[in-house]
Amino acid sequence: MATLEELREQLDKIDSQMVYLYEERMKVCGEVGAYKVQSGKRVLDKQREKNKLADVASRVEGEFNKKGIQELYQQLMSMSRKLQYRQLVEAGALGRLPFIGLTSLEKETARIVFQGTEGAYSQAAMKQYFGILCNSFHVRTFREAMEAIEEGAADYAVLPIENSSSGSVNEIYDLLVEYENYIVGETILPITHTLAGLPGTKLEEIRTVYSKAEALMQTTRYLDEHADWQRISVANTAAAAKKILEDADSTQVAVCSAYAAEVYGLEVLADDINDEKSNSTRFIVVTNQKVYLKDASKISICFEVPHEIGSLYQMLSHFIYNDLNMTRIESRPIEGKTWEYRFFVDFEGSLENPAVKNALRGLREEARNLKILGNY
Repeated sequence: MATLEELREQLDKIDSQMVYLYEERMKVCGEVGAYKVQSGKRVLDKQREKNKLADVASRVEGEFNKKGIQELYQQLMSMSRKLQYRQLVEAGALGRLPFIGLTSLEKETARIVFQGTEGAYSQAAMKQYFGILCNSFHVRTFREAMEAIEEGAADYAVLPIENSSSGSVNEIYDLLVEYENYIVGETILPITHTLAGLPGTKLEEIRTVYSKAEALMQTTRYLDEHADWQRISVANTAAAAKKILEDADSTQVAVCSAYAAEVYGLEVLADDINDEKSNSTRFIVVTNQKVYLKDASKISICFEVPHEIGSLYQMLSHFIYNDLNMTRIESRPIEGKTWEYRFFVDFEGSLENPAVKNALRGLREEARNLKILGNY
């Protein structure tokens, strides 16, 4: 029986042949790519790949080897496609992406919409990004905010998309698909909840606490210390503060921001009552124009994948191959398609970057319904 060292020597010899054959194969793939650049033929030929996988599987014995050789050839064909996408991009076949680069946004003259009421965290985020004197108005729902910018009633909308403790705002992801609006900026707002009531309110007289459901959840530890307080959810934290002022009932308090308490003339009875002290919310700035700032460093996209084994892996391989750092991935059910999902991906880069163009070319060819949500 051969020793381990002897077996490894045999493997090294086989690997040398495989490396040589890999380079030979990629040379031919390059010629195929050059032909497709000239002819305009699509890179991905699903039937050709399906036939190839069936052919190589028929040439080996045993289920383990059949599955293994198919996996190997899936990778080989994937590398061939990526080489061809790069050739297409270098030849200018990607075309110009329909986004215009800007050096800055017109913040001083812009009209901005936010969801909620005066004193909402969204309003605070808006002022953090656009300045305290920005021209703004508010609407009741996220959908109304998206409609306002799509119809031109506002230039930008400021919308929450992710909280560090409660997670993603799924409705925003769905609306980004539904509307032809695009992300052009983001801002992260620290979320510090306070307990606020009418001036002079005493803790011992409190009977009811109002706030947004997520805010009540994020302050559970503090509220559990007062188990006799009834918790009632309302549309948002600012609406809770407004209710306390309007009801003029000292047995009622709100969990809201210090900013909202100030807007409605409430007294802060307890400050920084968050369970998670590093709680923050990421807000996106959305417009109806396909624009991006030239110093942008993050891209958001969404796409659907064929309902097949390995399809998501194939999509994500485009980021790996092009050395693009993916920072976030989310999935949302596709309406009308049971157990099928749309994926939302954030990754580092600029639409002007050749590696990004190469990845987008591959994704556009192989994914379903790719949409660039913004570069910001």
